[in-house]
Amino acid sequence: MDPLSADARVETDSSWFHVDGLAAVFAAVCADAVVRVRGDKHYEKTDVDANRSISYRVIRFIPPFVERASLLRIPGVGARMVRNVAGDMAELDPEDFYLLSGVEQGMRFSEWVRRDKIPDYADLTREEVDYRIDRCLDRELIERKTIQYEGYQLTFEGYDALALRTFSERETIDGVGSPLGFGKEGDVYEAQSFKPLALKYHREGYTNFREVNREREYTADRDHVSWLYTARKAAEREFEAMEALYPDVSVPRPVDHNRHAIVMDKFEGVELARAKLEPEQAIGVLDLVLRELVTAYDLGWIHADMSEHNVAVAESGITIFDWPQAVPVDHENAREFLERDVENLLRYFGRKYPHEVPRDADIEGIAAAIVDDSFTTIRAFGVE
Repeated sequence: MDPLSADARVETDSSWFHVDGLAAVFAAVCADAVVRVRGDKHYEKTDVDANRSISYRVIRFIPPFVERASLLRIPGVGARMVRNVAGDMAELDPEDFYLLSGVEQGMRFSEWVRRDKIPDYADLTREEVDYRIDRCLDRELIERKTIQYEGYQLTFEGYDALALRTFSERETIDGVGSPLGFGKEGDVYEAQSFKPLALKYHREGYTNFREVNREREYTADRDHVSWLYTARKAAEREFEAMEALYPDVSVPRPVDHNRHAIVMDKFEGVELARAKLEPEQAIGVLDLVLRELVTAYDLGWIHADMSEHNVAVAESGITIFDWPQAVPVDHENAREFLERDVENLLRYFGRKYPHEVPRDADIEGIAAAIVDDSFTTIRAFGVE
């Protein structure tokens, strides 16, 4: 007898959405994959043997009240979950993308695009706009407001669809698969191509819009700044930095960029924060990271957001990722950002490996050594 209850249909890890132009089909969907809910966890059915005994595995669970609050953007109750739109691509017509592009164009000038302006932006008749608005609303690709006037804006799902269509037309990727990670500033998925790739959608500005605008120098000089612009500029900055750094610095190989999305090589390793290093390995890994920062500085870039959460550790070495906040070395606050990067790394290593990496190492001295290309090892700065 099945011990769990409350069915909910889900997409399994084995599902791949194959994108061919505007067409997308499920290639390998386990049709009866079901999530059962018990307590605060979801379980996915993985196997049913000859005796009808059912096996499950725990998967990510979002409490319903948090999800509802997030969709309504209630402050302090989680971030809005953005679904994978790859499965919608088969259902979308070229005219649907005309509408989405028209709303995108209108959002350059205002947060909400008046309905009466959309026909001109989208190059569609008013009757066609009415029909396409309904289709895109049903798929949550746009959202509507009716206070003061009737206006529309893209959702991140709509923006994702536009980027995904461009990657398909360029034949950058063939499909989008399982999620690789979700963060406060982006969602990353497996991407199907002739080699393993990763597709990253930037989400900056959607849930923490005011904070991002204060922090990011590429939004500082614009009177009207939408989340759409903020996310696109973050992706542009990250792609620009990775193109400048690869292959001299151990960063993911950048493949393509459109709007707020980046396609890059899928890299190996586990996040440094979750890596289980032997104590005697700590100094060596820290040295590796700092030497990469030396090379990055020589090539004109400072990461400006270094932490244990954007370094991957593998047997083959390390990879430094997440470069949207990178600044050029001639930035007015470049030295401050560099010292902060060094401080963040030393704080983490000092906390986790206190006998190998003291927290009182000379941060300014290490930063100076990175700038003048004289850094060799952390041991030269008071570390025993």
